[in-house]
Amino acid sequence: MGIGLIILIAVVVLVIMFVIGIYNSLVQLRNRVANAWSQIDVQLKRRHDLIPNLIETAKGYMQHERGTLEAVTNARSQAMGAKSVGDMAKAEGVLGQALSKFLLTVEAYPDLKANQNFLALQEELSSTENKIAFSRQAYNDQVLFYNNKIQMFPSNIIAGMFNFSQKEYFQIENAAEKAVPKVSF
Repeated sequence: MGIGLIILIAVVVLVIMFVIGIYNSLVQLRNRVANAWSQIDVQLKRRHDLIPNLIETAKGYMQHERGTLEAVTNARSQAMGAKSVGDMAKAEGVLGQALSKFLLTVEAYPDLKANQNFLALQEELSSTENKIAFSRQAYNDQVLFYNNKIQMFPSNIIAGMFNFSQKEYFQIENAAEKAVPKVSF
């Protein structure tokens, strides 16, 4: 009976170590998703901070384009107020459309296009858009790894026991919203 007890204890220890290993990998993946989301958040904040400066620089030149300027400002406000990943993706899509329309309108103002402050802000916005796209991709990759882990056997059992839930992808649903704002010089 001594050897049977040793085998039973060894099996129990192995099962416990297995559960701990899966739990720790789930925590690690969940934290990677959170980190990837914070990277998107940083870039979106940078984008949101650039927009008022861009609008202020353009206001003096674009007095007849008040509606376009207000649309960008309103879209920015909605994007900053979004809470869930889905709501944020939708709001950012609307903001992207408003920015695209704004930048197309700028084409009609050669003096504004030549303004050094405006050119610098446009370049920053273009750079930020690229960083946002990269951050979205990195976030979605982490969500894929995490969601796969919590859905696949045997980690799905541990995920269910400890209430790990699926994360939402950051995706833009409307095809028109997927277009990156065109920035030209």
